[in-house]
Amino acid sequence: MGRPGMEIAVRVSGPLDREAAMHTQAPHSADLSNLWMPFTANRRFKAHPRMLAAARGMYYTAADGHQVLDGTSGLWCVNAGHGRQPIIDAISRQAAHLDYAPSFQIGHEDSFLAASEVAALMPDGLDRVFFTNSGSESVDTALKIALAYHRARGEGQRTRLIGRERGYHGVGFGGISVGGIAPNRKAFSAVLLPGVDHLPHTHDLARNAFSRGQPAWGGEPFADALESLVALHDASTIAAVIVEPLAGSTGVLVPPRGYLERLRAITQKHGILLIFDEVITGFGRLGAATGSAFFGVTPDLITLAKGISNAAVPAGAVAVSRGVHDAILDAGAGGIEFFHGYTYSAHPLATAAIRATLGVYRDEDLFARARALSAPFEEAAHALKGRRHVIDIRNLGLVAGIELAPREGAPGARAAEAFGKCFDRGVLVRYTGDTLAISPPLIIGEDEIGRIFETLADVLATVD
Repeated sequence: MGRPGMEIAVRVSGPLDREAAMHTQAPHSADLSNLWMPFTANRRFKAHPRMLAAARGMYYTAADGHQVLDGTSGLWCVNAGHGRQPIIDAISRQAAHLDYAPSFQIGHEDSFLAASEVAALMPDGLDRVFFTNSGSESVDTALKIALAYHRARGEGQRTRLIGRERGYHGVGFGGISVGGIAPNRKAFSAVLLPGVDHLPHTHDLARNAFSRGQPAWGGEPFADALESLVALHDASTIAAVIVEPLAGSTGVLVPPRGYLERLRAITQKHGILLIFDEVITGFGRLGAATGSAFFGVTPDLITLAKGISNAAVPAGAVAVSRGVHDAILDAGAGGIEFFHGYTYSAHPLATAAIRATLGVYRDEDLFARARALSAPFEEAAHALKGRRHVIDIRNLGLVAGIELAPREGAPGARAAEAFGKCFDRGVLVRYTGDTLAISPPLIIGEDEIGRIFETLADVLATVD
């Protein structure tokens, strides 16, 4: 499995197999009116639906029967590819054996085993794991842990949270408060968390366009904005800084060289916790178990989801440094130390999926595979330089963002058109604003990398 050119047994690359054919249906056979779809222009979609019917390996099968190469790992989450038999078998066995177990005052063995296996992949010292059900829940959990930590240490006045412009941290009230994407915030602006401020984003098109990997300019200047916020608010009021090591959902913003290192130094200097939101970068996306490991920068907490279970069962987690964990437990006076949790925390099906997924990553050496594929992926992405409408290309690991010039008076429309045309030609990409994002499963081969970017080149030639 370690060689980039090797085939994956579960990959569907030819005609429909019998199972997929059985699930293929006409796009309009279901009543579409009842479902309110998330992050979707519902009326537009239901007028012209694009429906998926099955998935296997690197491919979806659309409802009309055509194959769609998954260039986005679903929603950044199916890192091991679709329909992986070890994960299917683990979930099936668990459903038959233990379909549900509460996590409040009761445990089940798989939850402890899953926590140990997740902890083994985290940076040294971040070996305490709190299970959630999604990235949004992981972020809100991490923010609560940060506040609880300072309170436990007698610094309860540290309540301010620092996010970043263009940051995406899910859709809970905590996440959209520290997040920096305006459409996610504006309808709820009156009830967002108080005491939140934001660092500037790190996108500098004028200086860093078409950078390969981490941009050369901006690391210290962007990070030093935190010192300005400390001077404004005073360090004694700030609980935590939360950033994505690589910002995905906003359009693939790669951190400039030295940026994360400088943030770590400033937060340590002032006793501020640093949270890395690794819902996207965790589990191999950059060719390492975590973005923290890839960049060589260790935060105090890491939020996880998506690839933790290969998206086969909703799951998430927060990896917490032992020092933060122990401070909260030591202040608990023998009772419940942290009044937080979810009905489905460490759900038996989720922990089964997590353990099986981590086993696939390990047995097939998928993180190393992603690392080896990063160079040809970069070459294929940057081959789009000079193509119609392309004003920037950003990449790191198996992530790329292709930024297009916006259509006058209709921002986002050009990328939306390209997304639709790519799907019709059998390639799934993602768009946010006028940036097309590519983040394929780690099982991808070089031929499939070529097909994704060649399709993009063909489509861009047809987009006005």
